[in-house]
Amino acid sequence: MQLSKKYSYCCLILLVALTAFTACQKESDYYLDSGLANPYFKGNVVDYLNAKPFFFDSVATIVKLSGMEDIFKSDSITFFAPTDHSIQTLINYTNSALYQSGYDTIRTLQDVPAEIWRKYLSVYLFHGLNQLKDYPQIDYNLLINYPGQAYYSWDMQPMNIGVVYGDDNGVKYVGYRQLSISYIPNVSTPMQGWVTSYVASCNILTDNGVVHVLNDGHTYFGFYPSKFMQDVMAVFASSGK
Repeated sequence: MQLSKKYSYCCLILLVALTAFTACQKESDYYLDSGLANPYFKGNVVDYLNAKPFFFDSVATIVKLSGMEDIFKSDSITFFAPTDHSIQTLINYTNSALYQSGYDTIRTLQDVPAEIWRKYLSVYLFHGLNQLKDYPQIDYNLLINYPGQAYYSWDMQPMNIGVVYGDDNGVKYVGYRQLSISYIPNVSTPMQGWVTSYVASCNILTDNGVVHVLNDGHTYFGFYPSKFMQDVMAVFASSGK
């Protein structure tokens, strides 16, 4: 009887371990290119953001403050979703510059005018429904051969989007595939000065859009914190704050 219990206990441990391993494998696959996880979300893009407040509470607030909420609810869109982490680091960066220049700091997201939020939110937003398979390959060490592709974001900011093909056991381009997006600061020199971020989870399919979630390496919301800071400082200066 004791041997039977011990055997059953060992089998239970093995089953739990195998289940955990399988779950990790699935999560890892989805983390990079949607893999085996269920990509479907019942609801629009705003519903998706609201369903995950730990990651997107501030992002959802900015969608509303920017006046773009109806677009996120009903238009056919592709959204490279930044996380709240990137917004917090942007606010910290901006507030440090404002304080040093003698201006009031940003206390709430509502302190930033709607047009500024729209300007920086819209760089993540694109017309149409585009999944990983719809984007070309990019190799940042060999852009002449695999350059990705330039796209205009919702409000016509030039961006580059491409899929990085990973290596596997020394064989190039046969491993995992990971989406990346780059901010192009100067259209007159479109291959220079890119600010690049990578996607953690891609191909999340909502009722009206495709969401690709950026990883934590995306440090600053809007890609270019100095430009955001200058825009905010100009508004605060003109209003006497």
